Amino acid sequence: MVLLENVNKIYRTKQGDIKALDKVSLHIKEGEFIVIRGPSGSGKTTLLLSIGGMLRPTEGQVIAGKRDIYRMSKKERAEFRAKNIGFVFQLFHLVPYLNIIENVLLPAGVGKVQIRSVDAEKLLKRLNLTDRMYHKPFELSAGEKQRTAIARAMLKNPRIILADEPTGNLDPENSEEIISRLAEFRHSGGTVIVVTHGKAVNQYADRIIYLEKGHIEKFSVSN
Repeated sequence: MVLLENVNKIYRTKQGDIKALDKVSLHIKEGEFIVIRGPSGSGKTTLLLSIGGMLRPTEGQVIAGKRDIYRMSKKERAEFRAKNIGFVFQLFHLVPYLNIIENVLLPAGVGKVQIRSVDAEKLLKRLNLTDRMYHKPFELSAGEKQRTAIARAMLKNPRIILADEPTGNLDPENSEEIISRLAEFRHSGGTVIVVTHGKAVNQYADRIIYLEKGHIEKFSVSN
C-alpha cells in the first residue's frame, strides 16, 4: 500500500545540516496496524509526515498506489490526502470557536468526496459524542477532544489514519479507549500508523518499528 525507498530528510540550519531520516526503506501493507517508536529526535514525526504527503523528502520516494506522491502536483497531492489519509495529533488541533460537529466537518470542503452533516452525526454517535455535538472544544475533556479528532480523521472514510502521539495528553483509561477506536478502524479494513511512547497500543500492533537517529534500527512483531 505504502512503499518508502531510501528516504532521506535533511533540515538545513545555521548550525549545520540535520539528517532527520537516513535511507529509510519501508513497506506497509493494506490493513496493517503499525507502531513507530524511538527516542525524541529520532525522526518519528518526520517519517509520519513524509508518509502523509505533508513533508517532501530530500531524497528517495514515497509510493502509494503505484505513484510517487511527491511527483504529484500540489493540487493532486492535496486531493490524495483528502481522499486517502486522516490525521490525528497529540494536541487535537480543534478550532476553538467552532462546535464539535463543525470541527468534524472541516475536511468536508477539501477534495471531491461528498460529505453530509448526517454522516458526521452518525460518526459522533459511534464515538459516544452525541451529547457534545454543539459544545465548543473548551467544554470537552481531553479524551472527548481526541475522540472528536478521530471523528474528523475518519469522516471521509480514508484508507489510512496517521496518528502522532494520540494518547500523549490522556490518562490510561482514555488512552486505552483511543487506541481501541483506532483498532476498530483497522478491523473495518483501514490501515493505522501510530507514533507513540505508550504501551497500550502493543496488543493491537502487527509490527513495531524502532527508529534511532533517523534510520530503522529494528522491527518486531507484537504478538
